[in-house]
Amino acid sequence: MTPLKRNGAERQPTISASVTALRGVGPRVAHRLHQRSITSVQDLLFHLPLRYQDRTRITPIGALRPGDEALIQGEVELTQLRLGPRRSLLSRLSDGTGAITLRFFHFSTAQQAGLARGTYLRCYGQVRPGAHTLEMVHPEYQRLDPERTEPVEDYLTPIYPTTEGLQQGTLRKLTRQALAILDEESADGLKEWLPDEVLAKRQLPKLNAALRYVHRPPPDALIRELEEGVHPAQQRLAFEELLAHHLSLRRLRYELQTKQAPELRGNGRLSRQLLDSLPFTLTRAQQRVTQEISTDMRRSIPMLRLLQGDVGSGKTVVVALAALQALEAGYQVAMMVPTELLAEQHLGTFRQWLGPLGIEPLWLVSKVRRTERSAMISRLKAADLTIAIGTHALFQPDVRFAKLGLVIIDEQHRFGVHQRLALREKGSYDGYYPHQLILTATPIPRTLAMTAYADLDNSIIDEMPPNRQPIKSVVLPDSRREEVIQRIANACRQGRQVYWVCTLIEESEVLQCQAATETAKRLARALPRVRMGLIHGRMQDDEREHVMAEFKMGNIDVLVATTVIEVGVDVPNASLMVIENAERLGLAQLHQLRGRIGRGTLQSDCVLMYQAPLTEHARARLSAIRQTTNGFDIARRDLELRGPGELLGTRQAGVLNLRIADLVRDRKLLPDIQETADLLLQDYPDHVDPLIQRWVGRSLNYGNV
Repeated sequence: MTPLKRNGAERQPTISASVTALRGVGPRVAHRLHQRSITSVQDLLFHLPLRYQDRTRITPIGALRPGDEALIQGEVELTQLRLGPRRSLLSRLSDGTGAITLRFFHFSTAQQAGLARGTYLRCYGQVRPGAHTLEMVHPEYQRLDPERTEPVEDYLTPIYPTTEGLQQGTLRKLTRQALAILDEESADGLKEWLPDEVLAKRQLPKLNAALRYVHRPPPDALIRELEEGVHPAQQRLAFEELLAHHLSLRRLRYELQTKQAPELRGNGRLSRQLLDSLPFTLTRAQQRVTQEISTDMRRSIPMLRLLQGDVGSGKTVVVALAALQALEAGYQVAMMVPTELLAEQHLGTFRQWLGPLGIEPLWLVSKVRRTERSAMISRLKAADLTIAIGTHALFQPDVRFAKLGLVIIDEQHRFGVHQRLALREKGSYDGYYPHQLILTATPIPRTLAMTAYADLDNSIIDEMPPNRQPIKSVVLPDSRREEVIQRIANACRQGRQVYWVCTLIEESEVLQCQAATETAKRLARALPRVRMGLIHGRMQDDEREHVMAEFKMGNIDVLVATTVIEVGVDVPNASLMVIENAERLGLAQLHQLRGRIGRGTLQSDCVLMYQAPLTEHARARLSAIRQTTNGFDIARRDLELRGPGELLGTRQAGVLNLRIADLVRDRKLLPDIQETADLLLQDYPDHVDPLIQRWVGRSLNYGNV
């Protein structure tokens, strides 16, 4: 190991040292490690194996079966070059119990010479059938001295996540050095921050012991447990990581509560006018959450509230009432949405509702003309009382709010914590910070919300408007396509409108998905009297919006679309939806798509077409979506079947960027996480910052984004 020098004396690298302090890490390897977010020795220790190989025992060649991954050794009987369509090097290896062929497609002259007859080899690889004997293709191998007994590994061999140019052997050697540093009494940086009472109560091993076990499992370790991530050593690491993230969000909440917010005490005049003008009455759930939000906004502490509500539950009117409360109090409102299509949808709704009240909403997106944009920005800087609805364009440096009182973020899973903080900072002035309301149409199970959104209060609209018709869903194989087309013809004759959703734009033989463009042509040929429209993500914005407007006005009967219509489309007359290749989509996305219909008083139907044969998981998803329209049931099933990505937006930068833990696999830990966080904050406050620094680091720069 390369020693470091400090004040003229030599010392070993520490846990917190750069990976460049390790033997074998030059600029090229350091760059590739950085691509895997490994910059320190500690990062190496937390870079855990994906799976393991058992190289702790030699398997007789005669006992091998196709599909086995095994460690073998024997003598090379023959090596020859095989010419043909693809040149290869073949070596026959025998150990007295049988023979196997080693096949190499990429090899050098030196390698060929090193596999001469009489050479003893130890090999590891996967066994497959060959022309005359079993084969291993490109096995890992080492030459042996026949006069010496070479010991086998005394632990399972780890296989790490890697990147191009970063070999498994390199990662194993570097991890071996990191573990050696961990064993040094003088090593710093991996102090045990979980109190003994927590470890004892939950029967968790110590941190260092857990890391050693996961990187170097003994031969008798249960590989299946390890590969499923449920071994106690892995659960120990997952527990600490989830705890650190939970604490970081709690810290974010505490930090926010030290800030001042404007007390938005409107007189209720505009809110009453809006309610009087609506053709419906708020449900009890809408009234309850409106009151929760209103109470928060009247306080001098910034509100940070998550509003959950199923598709069609009436979140928009609740948002409008919150916006009016801010406007009544003399403050501006900003609403950030993920797409221009959704921004336009909200713009239309707010113009309809707020226009008669004398309020002109602004639409601030990237495609707005420069002169119009300048005029809008001038209005915001001049403290014009309005609601600005926009996409990421709201983040542009020249967009400044003179008096921002409320920030609304729609479809929260498209944004992350950093963006929430950044918009909050943009709206701060004179030491005051705006209130924040975050929306989601994908309900999140309670324990998951309490962990992943520990910085937010939670309001739930758990009641649907009384005039909403339940959507009937049916699952059909693609072979019944003609019946479905006939059903569309009947619906159009009755004056109903139809969505036909495709999952890809271009044809793909591998995925067997119909292209939206090709589907539109086929449907037009099959239904010559039906007015057809097409919309997908690669169209120009103005073209897409024109088609959407035509559909809303009833000038298009059938809209063939990709999943760009998942959010932001509200056409009450659209009461039939066909989702093609439905087996490819997750439950949350299917539920979002289905929510585009059933928005009027007509009975609505959703046809889920699939390509046979179905996998077990696909069958379970389609069964779940057919059986219920309840978003909370859907969320629970989606979490069980496919993970939290759709629920929490973990594919986007932001929510819980976890290295080891898995919110689905480890959800049983979540209640204990909250209890342990309470204990640390109360009895061990000096443990909180080091835990956050270890797992979250500086990725959340509280209050200064």
